[in-house]
Formats: sequence, C-alpha cells, structure tokens
Amino acid sequence: MNTTTPIFSKTDSLKFFRTLNSRVNNYFKENNLDRTGNWKLHLKTFVMFSIFLTPYFILLAMQMPIWAYLLLNVVIGIGMAGVGMNVMHDGNHGAYSSKSWVNKIMGGSIYILAGNVYNWQVQHNVLHHTYTNILGHDEDLEAGRIMRFTKEAKWYKFHKFQHYYSVFLYGLLTFNWAITTDFLQMKRYLKRNLSYGEFKKPVIRWTTLIITKIIYFSIWIVIPIVLGVTWWKVVLGFLVMHYTAGVILSVVFQLAHVVEETENPIPDENGEIENTWAIHQLFTTANFAPKNWLVNYYTGGLNHQVEHHLFPNISHVHYDKIADIVKQTAKECELPYYEFKTTRAAIASHFKHLRELGRQPQLV
Repeated sequence: MNTTTPIFSKTDSLKFFRTLNSRVNNYFKENNLDRTGNWKLHLKTFVMFSIFLTPYFILLAMQMPIWAYLLLNVVIGIGMAGVGMNVMHDGNHGAYSSKSWVNKIMGGSIYILAGNVYNWQVQHNVLHHTYTNILGHDEDLEAGRIMRFTKEAKWYKFHKFQHYYSVFLYGLLTFNWAITTDFLQMKRYLKRNLSYGEFKKPVIRWTTLIITKIIYFSIWIVIPIVLGVTWWKVVLGFLVMHYTAGVILSVVFQLAHVVEETENPIPDENGEIENTWAIHQLFTTANFAPKNWLVNYYTGGLNHQVEHHLFPNISHVHYDKIADIVKQTAKECELPYYEFKTTRAAIASHFKHLRELGRQPQLV
C-alpha cells in the first residue's frame, strides 16, 4: 500500500460544502430534530436483531432436516448484514445516539458479526471515508491480485473473467473477517500508528481481539456442538451464514463506489488531489434505488451513499430527507450527483464495469 498521504485541495471556489452544511444545519434546526437516531432506528434495531438471533435460538432448541437448518442460516446471514448496516454502522460513526456509551454498545455489536471495532473504525472511518476510491489508500479497493477494481491496478489475464467469479469471492468477506483479516489488519494498523479517537496500547488491542474472537467462535461453533448439533452441520451452517452476509455487504459497497460513473482520482506528483474532500466524495460515490423503501430500510440508508459520505456523523434515518438538499446544492454548483434509480441498474453498471476493467491491460 502507498503510505504517502494524499492532500486534498483547500480551495473550494464554488463554496459547495459551506453552503451545503449551512442548509443541512438549517433543516435540523427548523424541524427541531437531532442529527442522531430516533425511535425509528430503535425499532429497527429490535427488528434486525430479531432476524439475526431468533433463528439461532431455534436451531439450538429444535432438531430439523438439513434443508431447514441451512435455510435458517440464510436468514441469520440476512440479519447479520442487517445489524451491520443499520446498528453497528451508525454506532461506530457516533451517529446512533447523542450518548457516547450507547454508540459504543451498538458499535460493539460488530464483535458478534465476526469483526473488530478498532480495525473497522480505522479501515472504514479513517481510510475509506477520507481517501475514498484512491488506490493504495482506500483498502476497500484492495482484493489482492484476484480482483481489479480500478484502471490503475495491475492487470492479469484471469481478470477477463472477474465479472463472473466476483460474486463467489464477495461471499467470503465476513468469513475472512472472522478467520484472518482482523489479525492482519491489526498488525498493519498498529505498525502505522493508525487510530480513530483514543490511541490505546497495542497489548490492549491484541487482548481485546483474541478475547472477542474466542467469544465469537464459542457462540457460533462451540455452543451449538455442545448442545447436540452435529459438528458438520454447524460448520456448514456457519459457512452459509457468512456467505449470505458477505454477498449482501460486498454488493452494497460495490454499488456505491465501483460502478461506471464513479472515479478513482490519482494524486499528482506532489501528492495533491484536484478537489476538496467534499467535492471528491461526489466524484467517487453513487446512490442507488433512493426511492425504494425496502432497500432504504434494509441497507441502513447505505443506498444514500452520497449523503453518508458527506455527513457520516448523521444517522441514516435522515438521509432520505437531506438528499434533496444535497442534490440541489450539487446542481447549483454544477457538480456531479451520481444516482441509479433502481438497484438493478446499479448492479448492471457494477458488473459491466468489472468486465471492462478485466478487458483492459494496466495503464502506463
């Protein structure tokens, strides 16, 4: 990874973000609203945790045929992704509640989703939200050699088929969190002295990681076996759960950043990015299905990715309301506002983009 930190332009001749920020602040003030979550988010938290955990307890309490067992693990995976997008995500952005301890609890739900708070906050809050779509800095673009997400990434012949095999790899996302990714990330981030908020001693980070991994595997592997579920069914169900959640989470991210319209800006010879941070977000991010109630509800507003990247500390329950403000301000400043009307259109754009990246050799 390139460790030379990109520098964003500080000159906003359009005064885009100053105007936008003022308008959004006025929206909350005029409507007497908090920027954090409300009763809708609290109710949704109950719904998502119910989808996630209810099938788990049913599996522990009842004997059932293998098809029913695996089907319930699919439901657990759907709930797992739902908790991640709606509860954990807002919590770790400090947007779930105005009370920091509530945000820590909700953000800590990542421990039963296979992840780690420290790693997620560094990768997502620091690297992804700051250096969005910049190869070598935004780790969400990193997939080893197997996938090519930008024109600047090295091209291999097997990339010609990546639009076919990508979906199989996407399902490994959360499984890799549980097994290897967290350990590799923690080693890398601590070596670079990266942190989000308070910097704790490495021994505390490693101890937390090991203890939470033990708890995690105890919940999903050890307890079911101890209570009488056949070991191979437990392992198979574990894989099905993770594959389901991994596909959902990966695709939601890809539709927001790895599509035909979005860009991958390259720092110049001085390490500078052409635009300011806020305008950079408009060029590198896209919305999808903004008027689809179900998509908006289930993805935790991550289909309003433009609004999320501009205002990550505002809860997703407000994104559909401030979207018109963002769109209008971007239009006035003659800036892009990428948006797919449907999820189907965004998916088509993503896989078409993967196909084109697979055809083209590395740029010189």
